[in-house]
Amino acid sequence: MNKKSIIIIVSLLYSFICWGQGFKNPVLPGFHADPSVCRVGDDFYLVNSTFQYFPGVPVFHSKDLIHWEQIGACLTRPSQVNLENMDGNNGIYAPTIRYHDGVFYMVTTIFPSRKHFYVYTDNPAGEWSDPIMIDFVTGSCDPTLFFDEGKCYFLWKDGTIKICEIDVNTGKQLSEIKRLWSGMGGRYPEGPHLYKKDGYYYLLLVEGGTEHGHHVTLARSRYLEGPYTPCPSNPILSHFNNEMQNSPIQGLGHADFVQAPDGSWWVIFLGYRTHGYLQHVMGRETFLAPVQWEKGSWPVVNKNGTVQINMDCKTLPQVKLPKDPETDDFSQTKLAWCWSYLCNPVFENYSLTERKGYLRMKASEKTIDQVGTLTFIGRRQTEPRFQATTAIDVSSLKEGEEAGITAYAAHTNHYDVVVECRGGKKYVKAYIRIGQVRHVEKKISLNTDLIYLRIEGDYNYYHLSYSEDNHRFLPLGKMEYRYLSTETIGGFTGVHLGLFAQQAKGKPGGSVDVDWFRYSVAK
Repeated sequence: MNKKSIIIIVSLLYSFICWGQGFKNPVLPGFHADPSVCRVGDDFYLVNSTFQYFPGVPVFHSKDLIHWEQIGACLTRPSQVNLENMDGNNGIYAPTIRYHDGVFYMVTTIFPSRKHFYVYTDNPAGEWSDPIMIDFVTGSCDPTLFFDEGKCYFLWKDGTIKICEIDVNTGKQLSEIKRLWSGMGGRYPEGPHLYKKDGYYYLLLVEGGTEHGHHVTLARSRYLEGPYTPCPSNPILSHFNNEMQNSPIQGLGHADFVQAPDGSWWVIFLGYRTHGYLQHVMGRETFLAPVQWEKGSWPVVNKNGTVQINMDCKTLPQVKLPKDPETDDFSQTKLAWCWSYLCNPVFENYSLTERKGYLRMKASEKTIDQVGTLTFIGRRQTEPRFQATTAIDVSSLKEGEEAGITAYAAHTNHYDVVVECRGGKKYVKAYIRIGQVRHVEKKISLNTDLIYLRIEGDYNYYHLSYSEDNHRFLPLGKMEYRYLSTETIGGFTGVHLGLFAQQAKGKPGGSVDVDWFRYSVAK
């Protein structure tokens, strides 16, 4: 066999491997809700809602729709977004990302004011503009932009789906508001996205509310303003049926189509993975499925409108991208993108330079039991089985102050391992907060200022422990996962595994130095 034949065979084998290896859902595990996607050349860009967390609206990049790397965020400055005193029911809702004439646009809504706005940039990994407000309408949510024949249209949910032309430079209304479609009769028709293909305008919606009954519906028209004819196979994506009632993936919705460079079509959408009795703690996640969309026909998602954890389908050539490292040793000059603050942070309470190789966190008056800006950073829980461990130097913690590690779902629902300073001594304890119930378990005196705190998760419990040597971890308590689940406590965000520092009201603020934080999941 000559050299040329060998090269051809190797190339064919490589193509076969790349195009046939399937993938695993979700492609963005953990709290990555309300995904929206666009393509520019060979690159894909995706955004998610963030509610009360800051920075707002992460920006992800991919070459294959499967492997994603966060490259930035749309809302990184207080001038762009005010998240003061926001909880998990408020903040940034359901963004849409679109690209037109060299410019990226991200449009969204902030609650509770329900004001719509968009920001733009020519570099999605860089800084985005200050907001352009949509001042001719306030109310509801789920806005999107649609560019067609030199015009820009603004769509949003307001009982039904409405549309009008706007000046994309100013956000000003240029045409009369029209009603397009209100779906198939399911509750909360929302999340509209428009696409133009083969002489039709396709209007994609979600219905049923973002719980188990969430599903995706579609209609089309020869004319932008309608009338729109529903797809005869609605819903085109749903697990709210007998066939998928035992699937761990539920609540499918908020979808966005995208066409790849090879002409294939795909759909990005949210869902969540349940365990136990149809409950989930990791929030709504980002899933992917192939779409068959022949010319002039209706799109078909993954052959039958359902999805699996292990997807066995032809994929784009897969390009792996860097993942968030398991261990953050805080040796960089800025926090990694995987970390989020609660509300707009007081940046002076965090330092990566005051003690090299450590994150210094100054105790805030706001506590983890309150809504508002507290000293807190967290990263998303991405799997039911995990281990989160941190090493904290508490020598600068002052009287009445506390710091620790937390599995945080809401200010009324979190499980913590806490070090406190009382009477000149340091103690470690497990702290359980469930609604109006506050419980302290095993308050133990410490003999060292360098403490190792750990939270582990399995399919039933969160386990809380500590160590003074990072070898022998002593249990402090455990609590069922269901009291952090969305079905139990409501809200729209999943559990964050985080660090916090808080002070007694009116006392001078001390601090803690975090040496490292390690998050790993079961293989």
